[in-house]
Amino acid sequence: MERTVSEVARLAGVSVRTLRHYDAIGLLPPGRVATNGYRYYGRPELLRLQRILLLRELDVPLPSIARILDEQDDEVSALHGHREQLLQERRRLDVMLGSIERTIAGLSGDDTVTDDEFFSGLSQARTRLREDLAERFGEAVAEGFDKAVRETDGWTREDYERMGDEGRRLLLRMAAARDRGVQPDSPEAFELIEQHHQGVLELWPATPTSYYALGDLLVENADQRAIIELVDRDLPEWLAAGVRAYAVQRLGYQQNDEQTVRRSV
Repeated sequence: MERTVSEVARLAGVSVRTLRHYDAIGLLPPGRVATNGYRYYGRPELLRLQRILLLRELDVPLPSIARILDEQDDEVSALHGHREQLLQERRRLDVMLGSIERTIAGLSGDDTVTDDEFFSGLSQARTRLREDLAERFGEAVAEGFDKAVRETDGWTREDYERMGDEGRRLLLRMAAARDRGVQPDSPEAFELIEQHHQGVLELWPATPTSYYALGDLLVENADQRAIIELVDRDLPEWLAAGVRAYAVQRLGYQQNDEQTVRRSV
């Protein structure tokens, strides 16, 4: 049975524009194109699209997906390979989730988390954050994070718990403002964002550019997002929007395209 591009888009949960892009780069040509220009997809194309979407979920770039699919003719073997990749990713996420949960519990004053578990979870979270910073914004930003870590080397668990309590109180005030409909770029929101900015500066010498870029990190870094969602599941996006707006309107950040932002951090 053949399906139109709009039908395939609806079934797969992708946009028609995405399917047209896949066709343009040779990743997923339609089974046939009618004389009126309509694209039609059959079972082989749907199976190929399924494999494409599985690999995209694993963050495999499109050029690599094309190479992988071209090298794998056996559908069953290919799906077994994708299944193993997904299992490996699930195991990695389970380890990360356990570390995040232990760190959050420790910062929340959970006495059942031992000091060894607390500092182990904190160390793992720091390592992931540093790797994320280096990948997103370059080694210079990651080195600035290293400096902040060194300045807190003498902190006790109580110091970290006190910092966590202060952070949660601020997040609760932000969540209450969001619930009232306060917009993240409003003067009221900026009073709260200013406190967040000052807290960041106490640990990390963030420039206007790197503070703006922090907005992405708050929603995309699993550890940072989990800490915010513990207070309010809808708060990460609100806070990220507020951070970006504050950087532009109060810190004088000149907004550019994403690539320029990341190169200039």
